[in-house]
Amino acid sequence: QQEHGQGPAQGQPQTSLKELVPNVGAIVAVASGKGGVGKSTIAINLALALLAKGLKVGLLDADIYGPSIPKMLGVHGRPDSEDGNILEPKENYGLKCMSIGFLVAEDTPMIWRGPMVMSAIEQLLRDVNWGELDILVVDLPPGTGDAQLTIAQRVPLTGALIVSTPQDIALLDARKSLNMFRKVEVPVLGIIENMSYFACPHCGERTDIFSHGGAKATAAEMGADFLGEIPLDMDIREAGDAGKPITAADSDSPHSKAFLAIADEVWEKARVLSEGTEARAPKIIVQ
Repeated sequence: QQEHGQGPAQGQPQTSLKELVPNVGAIVAVASGKGGVGKSTIAINLALALLAKGLKVGLLDADIYGPSIPKMLGVHGRPDSEDGNILEPKENYGLKCMSIGFLVAEDTPMIWRGPMVMSAIEQLLRDVNWGELDILVVDLPPGTGDAQLTIAQRVPLTGALIVSTPQDIALLDARKSLNMFRKVEVPVLGIIENMSYFACPHCGERTDIFSHGGAKATAAEMGADFLGEIPLDMDIREAGDAGKPITAADSDSPHSKAFLAIADEVWEKARVLSEGTEARAPKIIVQ
């Protein structure tokens, strides 16, 4: 593997789409138009909820500049490699995962330009022994830049999920993210409203800190499905910080059941769409 500072090798022959991940049934990207909306929390708990359904699941942390999967899954250390080329994914709770965070120190900044980031993402897909997977969840970095376009161009995405909080400024960027995937002809599976409300742990009173219902209204406005809402809750935050995601730590909690319900919808959509994904290569439309 390339050492930090050198970056991934450039100018390598382009790999065909399906050769990147030949044994993966469906690939679902979890995206957001802006940072701070809890996208990684959604990605991790969605992956674990899919795993709880009995599926073979992988999780790719494609956020090169801000990898959070290692800490939130409680997985650390460099991945093994039998031949020095192909990495073995790390694993916790039965979930296979890979992140640039396993290859550099936790406080090391990734001072890479776009082409190096794009090559790194492709390597994390291609040079990892994912094995047979029913579904690979890809945690994208926020925004609509190089990383998202690389995934759309190089990987046969089954579909994308958009994560947003209900506040207007987040919804504005969520619309941009949704429109980007539509432009590159990647199906949008739906929108999830995170931090939808806050319920007081003492009295149960509900407070809409970031407003409420904006993502559902945006989904209806843009002709997308609304997949569900996840509250702003200390249990979810504390579980993630401790490396014990709520879906794994307390599978019977209301929050875990919300993720399981979302996972049911995501898998049903992905299962149907993946049957036609191999023949469909996303494209970039310049207007």
